[in-house]
Amino acid sequence: MLQTKVDELVALSKTESSLIKIAAKLHIPVEACLAIASVLEKAGVVQINYPINILEPPRIVFFGLPKIEKKEEEIHEKSQNILSTYTFKADNVPVSVEIIDFAQYKFYSMSLIELSVATKLFLDQVKESLIKEVPPESSDVADVEKMLAIKKSFYEKIKTELIKYSLGSEVTEILAGLLLHRMFGLGELDLLNKDDMLEEIAINNSKDPVVVYHRKYGWLKTNIYMPDETSIFNYASQIARRVGRQIATLTPILDARLETGDRVCATLSPISSHGNTITIRRFARVPWTIISLIQEPAHTMNFEMAAMLWQAFHYEMNLFVIGGTASGKTSALNALASFIPPNQRIITIEDTRELMLPKHQWNWVPLLTRLPNPEGQGEITMLDLMVTSLRMRPDRIIVGEIRKQREAEVALEAMHTGHSVYSTFHSDTAAQAIRRLTTPPISLPPSDLDSIHLLVVQFRDRRRNLRRTLEIAEIPEGTGEGILEPNIIYRWRPRTDTWEKISEPIRFYKEMNLHTGMTKEQIEKDNKKRQTILKWMAKNKIVQIDEVGKIFSLYYSNPDELYEIAEKNLSV
Repeated sequence: MLQTKVDELVALSKTESSLIKIAAKLHIPVEACLAIASVLEKAGVVQINYPINILEPPRIVFFGLPKIEKKEEEIHEKSQNILSTYTFKADNVPVSVEIIDFAQYKFYSMSLIELSVATKLFLDQVKESLIKEVPPESSDVADVEKMLAIKKSFYEKIKTELIKYSLGSEVTEILAGLLLHRMFGLGELDLLNKDDMLEEIAINNSKDPVVVYHRKYGWLKTNIYMPDETSIFNYASQIARRVGRQIATLTPILDARLETGDRVCATLSPISSHGNTITIRRFARVPWTIISLIQEPAHTMNFEMAAMLWQAFHYEMNLFVIGGTASGKTSALNALASFIPPNQRIITIEDTRELMLPKHQWNWVPLLTRLPNPEGQGEITMLDLMVTSLRMRPDRIIVGEIRKQREAEVALEAMHTGHSVYSTFHSDTAAQAIRRLTTPPISLPPSDLDSIHLLVVQFRDRRRNLRRTLEIAEIPEGTGEGILEPNIIYRWRPRTDTWEKISEPIRFYKEMNLHTGMTKEQIEKDNKKRQTILKWMAKNKIVQIDEVGKIFSLYYSNPDELYEIAEKNLSV
C-alpha cells in the first residue's frame, strides 16, 4: 500500500491536535499541512477548529473514516501456474502483471498500487476541485499532436494542484497519474493501453471481464470489469467527441483512434446483442524495422529474402504485402518502406495513421481518410486521396490497404503512369490474392496485374503465436486472359521454421536487368553484398528506425564505402 502524508496526518490527528506539531512531525510546511486538513475536512474525516485567539494555531480533530467494502476477488481453480510476471508504468503509476495458467484458460491479473481510505477520499476531493477549473471534456479535437499536448498540459495542471500539499515528488507523480486516468483518460483501459506486451484490448459487455491479446500468450481473460453498460457507452462517447464524431442510437458504430494512434472500434446494443463493446487495436510504440523483423524474437524472414526486397524497393518495383488479419502486413510494409531512397517523394494513404518512416525520408506527405459527419457530409475516401496523390508528383505511393475495385484500379493506373505503388491486401496466399483481384467484386483484367511485380505473403500461426513471411512470389509478365499462376520464389517450411527457395525468379531478374543492366550473376552478387550489410546491422544492434534510416541513407550516397565498413565490421 502507498503510504502518503495524508495517511500520516490522519494517524497523527488521533493523538495530536496541534497543527504546528503535526506539520513538524510530517516535515512539511504548516500551510501544506493546513491544505491537506482542509481537503480531508470536506471529506468528513477531520475537523479544523480555529481558536478565538488568532495568535493560537488551528487544531485538527479526527472524526473518523468510512468503512469501504472490499470487492470480492474472482475465485479461480486451485491448480494454477504463474507463467510470467512483469511491471510497467502508466503515466508514472506503477502496475504489476501476472500471467496465470489455469486448467482451462490463461488469466491476465493486473494489480495497481493500493491506496488507503484516507488517500482515496483526499483524491476524490482534489478531483472535484480540478473539475471546476479544467473540465475533462474540454479536448474536443481530432489532431493527435494537439491531443497529446492537451493531455500533457492537464497532467501538469494536476501536478501543480498536488504540489501545494507537499506530498513528495514520487507520491505526487503517482497520484497525478491516477487522477489523469480518471478525469482525462479511459480509467483502467488507459493502464492496459500502456502495457506494450498487449496487441488488442476488448470489452465485450459489462458482465464479462475485459479480454486482451498478449503478444506471447494470445487471448487472456483479465481481472478488470466495466461497472455497467453506461460506463462502456461513456468511454465510447468520450473517444468519439475527441475526434469530432458521435456514437448514439442512430449511429451505433464508431471507428476512431486514440491520441496514441491506436485504432478503436465501438458498437452499441442492440447492434451488439450482448451489450456495448469497445475494441482497441494497439500499434507498436517502437516502429518495426527490417532488422527487428529478421532477428529474434520476430524472425519473420531471413537475410536473403530481405536483401531481395531491398533490391526491389531500390529499383522501384511495385509490391503488395498480403496476408490475413493481424498477420503483420502493415508492420512488414512499414519496415520495407525504409528501403526507399531518401531523395524521393513519398505519399502515404491510410484510414488510420500506422506507417512511420525514418527521419531521413524528409519528403513524405501522410494522408488520412475521413468519415462523414452526422449529417453525412465531409467524407474523404481512400479513392479521393489516391486520385489527389497523383497530382502531388509522388515518386512512391504507399496505400494502407486496398479493399475495393475502384481503389485497385486507381493503384494499377498509378503503376501504369510510372509511379511505384506499395499496398496491403487481405489474402492468405499469392495464388488466392490473384484470384481475389481478378474475380468479383474487384474483377480486374488479368492482363493488368503484370504491373505488380512482387507479392509478399505474411502468415500468422495462431497455435504457436508466430508471424512469418509465408511466400515471396512474382506475377508472370505478359499474361493473357487465362488463369494466372504466381511464381513462388521463397516459401516458409513450418516444421523446421526455415525458408526454402522454391524456384528462381524470372521476372525479377528481367526487371533488374532492364533497369540496371546487371546480369544474373551481378544481381546475385549485389544481393550478397546487401546481406552482408544487413547482417552487420543486426550484429551491431542497429534496430531503431532512425538508426536504420541513417544507414540506408549512407548506402544510397556511397554503397561501396558502407559495404567495406560492413565487411570489416567497423563502426560508422
